[in-house]
Formats: sequence, structure tokens, C-alpha cells
Amino acid sequence: MIRRWALPWLGVLTVLVALEALTRGEVISPRYFPPPTETFAALLDEVQTGEFWSAVGNTLQGWALGLGIAALIAIPAGVVIGSSRLLYRAVRAVIEFLRPIPSVALIPLAVLIYGSGLESKVFLAAFASTWPLLMQTLYGVQDVDPVATDTARSFGFSAPERLLRVTLPSAIPYIATGVRISAAVSLILAVTAELVIGSAGLGREINLARQGEATDLMYALIVATGLLGWLINAACAHGERRVLHWHPSQRAVAR
Repeated sequence: MIRRWALPWLGVLTVLVALEALTRGEVISPRYFPPPTETFAALLDEVQTGEFWSAVGNTLQGWALGLGIAALIAIPAGVVIGSSRLLYRAVRAVIEFLRPIPSVALIPLAVLIYGSGLESKVFLAAFASTWPLLMQTLYGVQDVDPVATDTARSFGFSAPERLLRVTLPSAIPYIATGVRISAAVSLILAVTAELVIGSAGLGREINLARQGEATDLMYALIVATGLLGWLINAACAHGERRVLHWHPSQRAVAR
């Protein structure tokens, strides 16, 4: 237990000490990369301001709305499409065409339709995070053991009962992984929209710090977005362990 928790923090501390030494010795220019102590001091000052938490709230709002819309679209669509081989073959070309489109390429379209407010940020986050969740749901539904499905059918289970008692429980591990991936993607696109479009949030504050040449503040806000992403991923992983405590993979992690 000590080794599992101490070694990662020791690695982080080693990197920070090395960066501090390199910037203090001007091996790396402090003008473009301030020492970590100054960055964390700026972050400590920021967390005591209301503007910082307002920006965090705006970023989380866009992230949550984008991820929620993606879940409402991707999970039902994935279950329906994955349950029918004929339907899957019919829409596969459309999915494979839309899925690789970079979400940032849709920024002009989002601004044209929704302007530079919250709606554009939510649109981009929802579009980007729909595809990982949709594909994971499809894979989960298609990976259901046919023996289990045939057994349920032989016991007289109706199609809705087979869906609820066989298909969804088998697909939940895939869906949970898709939610965790899509949560990270949604945050990335929310911050990207704030940087490029100027929507309210941490991304816009990073851009303003850059324009004002407040390098230490800019890096502090970048660190804040990284910590936010880490917390979201940790929360998703914790929820996945709680929901899937019965699954063999989670029992192995627990051991």
C-alpha cells in the first residue's frame, strides 16, 4: 500500500525538483517556463478568488452538459444499433464517416449557429464525446454471449426482458469504459472551445493570462485544468469500481 501510493508522488516530486533546478539555473528560460514554485504560488493565490471558481464552474457546466447529451444519444443508439446486425450494417458507413471528423474543425460551424456562448461549447463537447461512448456501447452489445441470449429465449424471456437481464448487464463494463473516455474528451473540447471561441471558463482565463504576459498565472491555470481532468478521471474510475464490483476485472483490481 505504501509503495503503491508513495512511488507515484516520489516521481512527481522528482520531476518538479528537476524543473525547479533547470529554471533557476536558466537552462530553461524562466521567461517562458517559470519555476514550479512560482506557478504553484500563483495557483494558490488564484484559488482564493471568486473569479477562479466561477471559471471552474463554467468549464464544468459545459463539460457536464456535453457529456450528458452524449450519453443520452450514444447509449440508446448503441443498444438499438448493436442489437440488429442489419441496422448496424446500414449505418456503419455513416458512423465511420462522422467519427473521425476532428471536433475542432466544427468550431466555425458552432460559432455560426450558436455564437460564442455556452451553446457552442456544449455542442463541441457533445459531438466529440458521443463517438467513444457509442462505439463502446456497440461493442458491448455485440459481445454478449449468444449462449446466454439463447438460454434466456428458451426460458421464455421476451425481447425487453432479454435486453434488461442479459444484454445490458453484459454491456455495462463497456459502457462504463466509454463514459470514462468520453468524460476526458468532453473536458478537452470544453477547454478548447473556451480557448478558441472565448466562452467563459478556464480556457478563456488561460488565454487572457497569455495576452497579459502573466506566464506564471497561465501555467497555474493549465495545472488547474490538469488537476480537474485528473479528478474527473478518478471519480469515473471510482464509480466504475462501485458499479462493477461484481465484474471479474474489478475484483482483480480490488485484490
